[in-house]
Amino acid sequence: MSSDLAFKSAAALAADIQAKKIGCLELLEHYWARVGRHNGRLNAIIAFDIERARKRAREADAAIARGQSWGPLHGVPMTIKESYDVAGLPTTWGVPALKDNVPTTNAVVVDRLLAAGAVLFGKTNVPLLLGDWQTFNAIHGTTNNPWDLSLSPGGSSGGSAAALASGMTGLEAGSDIGASIRNPAHYCGVYGHKPTHGIVPLRGQLYPGNVAPVDFFVGGPMARSSDDLAVALKIMAGPDVLEAPGWQLELRAPTKHSLKEFRVAVMLDDAHAEVDRDVQDRIQALADFLSKKGAHVSDTARPDVDLGKAHENYVRLLRAATSRTQTPEAFQRNLAAAQSLPADDKSYFAQMMRGNTIFHKDWLDADEAKHHMRHRWLAFFKDYDFLLCPAAASAALPHDHEGERYQRKITVNGKRVPTTDQLFWAGISGGVNLPGTVAPIGLTPRGLPVGVQIVGAEFADLSCIAFAALLERDYYAFAPPPAYAT
Repeated sequence: MSSDLAFKSAAALAADIQAKKIGCLELLEHYWARVGRHNGRLNAIIAFDIERARKRAREADAAIARGQSWGPLHGVPMTIKESYDVAGLPTTWGVPALKDNVPTTNAVVVDRLLAAGAVLFGKTNVPLLLGDWQTFNAIHGTTNNPWDLSLSPGGSSGGSAAALASGMTGLEAGSDIGASIRNPAHYCGVYGHKPTHGIVPLRGQLYPGNVAPVDFFVGGPMARSSDDLAVALKIMAGPDVLEAPGWQLELRAPTKHSLKEFRVAVMLDDAHAEVDRDVQDRIQALADFLSKKGAHVSDTARPDVDLGKAHENYVRLLRAATSRTQTPEAFQRNLAAAQSLPADDKSYFAQMMRGNTIFHKDWLDADEAKHHMRHRWLAFFKDYDFLLCPAAASAALPHDHEGERYQRKITVNGKRVPTTDQLFWAGISGGVNLPGTVAPIGLTPRGLPVGVQIVGAEFADLSCIAFAALLERDYYAFAPPPAYAT
């Protein structure tokens, strides 16, 4: 069976199943064989449910024989990020103390994907507490990038991106609070969408035992095509049981259908997070292409927002949002550290400690600032459709597991800089609840993928994805890593 099948979009696979060009079980076994050939080197898929998946695939085949369709993903094999609850499979978030945590119910998103016909056969690796742009933990080990095994696939949805890029699964769902969908999509050359905050229910994807929504935290689709992002987002999004009696979600449909219709702002770099020239060059090449296509492209248009202050606000609220997992003892240590730091210390460590132990009054002030910025972004999107910018400061980085993330450095334009600087590109959309789609746009001279982050107005998710679809059609589409193309 041709390896081309493994790299088809989920939508195309579903169409082949409906047309009886391939059977559901046959397709599942095709992906399972690729897992057997490739997963040992990548360590992307770390929990398996193949027998239950085979049973479901047989049932899906029987339904097709009866002329029935379960939905837009009928019979499509998929995996899902380890942090999503799947009944009977472990959910650990990479935390050794949770290695035996096996939920008995599914996350809301899992139930929705299954109801749409997906055949779920495994879970993909994550970093400890979903807190890194690398993917490694003491339970499941390290996931490698299929473009170069010495490099990170990104994080925290790194296993998801590696499984997609290597053709071991048909579709994925990740989560994002600090670029955890966008970063690995960029590093691995796949598509990822960080939705508008709040439109995808997170029940069953939060830290085990928690049910309260978390600032900035979203679930979203990852795929090898933009069409799949739209299909999966429509399945995943919508109110959970608490909200469903009172409201329904209706994402606005795209209104523009050719590149020449768009007004886009382009941002290549920023003093707060320098971007490697190889990444800048690919985004500039895209901007030049859009201009030639007749789009209005501005390299100066920006929202009326101090992006430096916006970044500080994002880091403070981000670290407050992730502080829930601190033990009482850790909280007291962090509080003492925060109180010992000079007021003018703006290092990432200082911002992290202050965010981890923030007083509620200070949190309210930061939240108020966020909402003011949301309104200013809204004004910006009256004049421009999107802001195009990097998803990260560089292409995929080498594995580096020493020390804490805030202590590590990466190389950008020949200089060693803190890896946490890249949070600027995570927060430019995430810190104000905006959707952001990452689409592959080319390779660096070294042959590593580069993605562009397409930032749109709140609830313009489908427009961001539609723009990515135009780029996919007219400019650049997913290409498999050479070592996995067969």
